[in-house]
Amino acid sequence: MSDRVPASELSNRLQRFRHLMDQHQSDWELAAIFGKINHYYFTGTMQDGVLLIPRDGDATYWVRRSFQRATEESEFTDIRPMSSFRDAASTFPTMPKTVHVEMELLPLAGFERFKKHFPVEQVHPIDGMIARVRAVKSPFELDLMREAGHIHQRILEQRVPELLKLGISEAEFASQLYPVMIDEGHHGIARFSMFETEILLGQIGFGESSIYPTSFDGPGGNYGMNPAVPLLGSRDRRLKRGDLVFVDIGCGVNGYHTDKTMTYLFGTSATDEMRSSHDRCVEVQNEVARRMVPGAIPSQIYTEVIATLDADFLHNFMGFGDRQARFLAHGIGLYIDEYPVIAKGFDEPLEEGMVMAIEPKRGIEHVGMVGIENTFIVTPSGGECITGDHPGLMEVACCE
Repeated sequence: MSDRVPASELSNRLQRFRHLMDQHQSDWELAAIFGKINHYYFTGTMQDGVLLIPRDGDATYWVRRSFQRATEESEFTDIRPMSSFRDAASTFPTMPKTVHVEMELLPLAGFERFKKHFPVEQVHPIDGMIARVRAVKSPFELDLMREAGHIHQRILEQRVPELLKLGISEAEFASQLYPVMIDEGHHGIARFSMFETEILLGQIGFGESSIYPTSFDGPGGNYGMNPAVPLLGSRDRRLKRGDLVFVDIGCGVNGYHTDKTMTYLFGTSATDEMRSSHDRCVEVQNEVARRMVPGAIPSQIYTEVIATLDADFLHNFMGFGDRQARFLAHGIGLYIDEYPVIAKGFDEPLEEGMVMAIEPKRGIEHVGMVGIENTFIVTPSGGECITGDHPGLMEVACCE
């Protein structure tokens, strides 16, 4: 299959993971990885099973379903079928006393089933180690993300304006946007690691909808379909002349995402407040990107950039009202929300090859959300933008 992850890529990922574990968890014995996205990262396929990585021994991907698909898709060296965890446990002559697992996503019931056959005595989290390995992208990964960025740029800068018609609802617009994205090469889903986060495309809002409260930890908002499905867009909110249209969507190729936001002025021009707020957001984006060099400390970038913003601008910055996000950029890759984050508390230095989406935005009462978002690679000369250099605010003629 042409879209297989090369064996050398998988081997390098596993080697870097082992190196980090030896550095930071020197007494580790066994890592048991259950998450399908992490399965894909380390094996090149995502099945119902468990990836077992012993400290002293070769890693094995035990697959309950589908073993056939796993072997057809993956270049991983050791894939074995299992009917239950008993099959995997039987290969251990001595049962390890400790196991490292993904505590952020492994259900307690699932772990109890694992413990029936792996009666370990201690359990430790592995989430941080995996996040750090995945944060630094290889040339293979960067090529996929650059391709996603090119597609993303075409969608938002060329295709979206064609879809904006007077009277169209948010839901109709989103439903017309999705096939356009697939046609352009998008892989069809926007994945988030945040617990129980459902996002089909991203956040799409006409006017004040884009500052409506949501449970999502980000600056934007939207009404959604209904309380049971607060996603996509409202069937009732229809596009009017003079609306600001907020489109914050993910785009991906072979599992790897970029994140980009643009706002469109439908049948109108920007007011002074809209223009000044938006332009200041662009300045913030560019300043953060300038500082995205190897060795820079994310928390320091956040503190220093926030200190340059005056009190009036900070009101409704990165959100609206009391719903403000406390970051300026987030890591991105197989998930749209990855490590690291430009925010307080993230004190480990950036590394070359990390990829981050910078998204300074500001809400305006009765208008909506203005601002920008693009995806950047950490390089020695600063952030390299891979989603285009459009300033992010576009006037669109009002069409019937």
